[in-house]
Amino acid sequence: MSDLRPLDPYRWEIPRNGAMRVPGRVYATAGLIDHIRSERAVDQVRNVAHLPGIVGASLAMPDVHWGYGFPIGGVAAFDARSGVVSPGGVGYDINCGCRLLATHLTRDEVAPRIRDLVALLFDQVPSGVGSTGPLRLSRTDQRRVLGRGAGWAVEAGYGRPEDLEATEDGGALADADPAALSPRALERGARQLGTLGSGNHFLEIQAVDTVYDPAAAAAYGLEPGQVVVMIHSGSRGLGYQVCDDFLKVMGRESAREGFDLPDRQLACAYVRSDAGQRYLAAMAAAANYAWANRQVLAHRTREALCRFFGATPRDLGLDLVYDVAHNIAKRERHRVDGKDRWLVVHRKGATRAFGPGDPRVPARYRAVGQPVLVPGDMGRASYVLAGTEGAMAETFGSTCHGAGRLLSRKAAVRRGKGAEVRRDLEARGIWVMAAGARTLAEERPDAYKDVDEVVEAASGAGISRKVARLRPLGCVKG
Repeated sequence: MSDLRPLDPYRWEIPRNGAMRVPGRVYATAGLIDHIRSERAVDQVRNVAHLPGIVGASLAMPDVHWGYGFPIGGVAAFDARSGVVSPGGVGYDINCGCRLLATHLTRDEVAPRIRDLVALLFDQVPSGVGSTGPLRLSRTDQRRVLGRGAGWAVEAGYGRPEDLEATEDGGALADADPAALSPRALERGARQLGTLGSGNHFLEIQAVDTVYDPAAAAAYGLEPGQVVVMIHSGSRGLGYQVCDDFLKVMGRESAREGFDLPDRQLACAYVRSDAGQRYLAAMAAAANYAWANRQVLAHRTREALCRFFGATPRDLGLDLVYDVAHNIAKRERHRVDGKDRWLVVHRKGATRAFGPGDPRVPARYRAVGQPVLVPGDMGRASYVLAGTEGAMAETFGSTCHGAGRLLSRKAAVRRGKGAEVRRDLEARGIWVMAAGARTLAEERPDAYKDVDEVVEAASGAGISRKVARLRPLGCVKG
């Protein structure tokens, strides 16, 4: 990795060489870069730079780590007319993302009762591998979910109309086409709406620990000591199947086009090709499913909290601060080399971070920039950031999406059993429940990078701005 050279304390460059079409750029502190160097994620950043139609640079956020084809924490933008789209640049869990609800409750009110509250949420919100929920979608309703996303859920009584205003893209991508999905994908999605899933998905009760930007925090409705709820989930088996189906399609398309790919996992198709358009339509449908999923999860969470505290939604607040996608490819207009261009921006383990004044940011947040939700780990902290002009200028309006894994799941399990993780968290006043003990072992806090350092790199580079830090009180893990 001798060709990874520092540009400043937060930016590292992989100079363009060989068949690379653009340079690579990694955002990280000196402390983070040591681990990034030890992984092959830097090779993946370099590989992505070979793809046709890529513009600017192949980017890696501070939470970058090894992924399928593209690194997790990778951002790449391709010209919408001459570039490509790649399922590996979105990932298997299409529109895995985060949603944050703000309450009128305080830490002092919730902390003494956290064990019982987590138990109720664990009972009310289905979680775990292959989990299914009480919702049974007819074929007609499933098509509506895939076409309309969170809007379908709100119309069906799962939430409030104002939730859509605080959801990225209003909770739906317009170019979704349910007909682009395979029967197997539809089958997998039929019974999983309103479920957390497994792995790093969670529903977490948190308290605002620190406010760094009072003006932005006030705009977002956050203040010190306030209890909030963060939900992290995606498109479940449906999204996984869409990715799996189209990787085969893209493999054939790449061979037909004669693409010289440094890694077959970068299988892709021209955006304007039939295969490219079908993938984007299927991916959009899966993204809409994920937004509907998080909308239903939020509704069930609101119901559980109202039941637990014997209060009305008005009493508890439970307002949606924002909902962001982490794994998605979207057609967006950005300024490149002084000209406005239509691009297909791939964000894989990265968050949109549009800055102040951008008309795509909800009106109530436009003066301070888009909210960015950055989950950490269940033992330390998460963050709310704000989008910046720096992100618009450098990263196609993108920033980090979480802490990023430090250990593989197998390596994390070798460090200790789930019961030990639970006892350690309890000793720190954090109550956790999971569908299986192995999940707790895989998701142990030290399996992740320190989110404080990840956020320091993003804020130091100016691609997002710190607004508030959130401390975990209790967590339901998938």
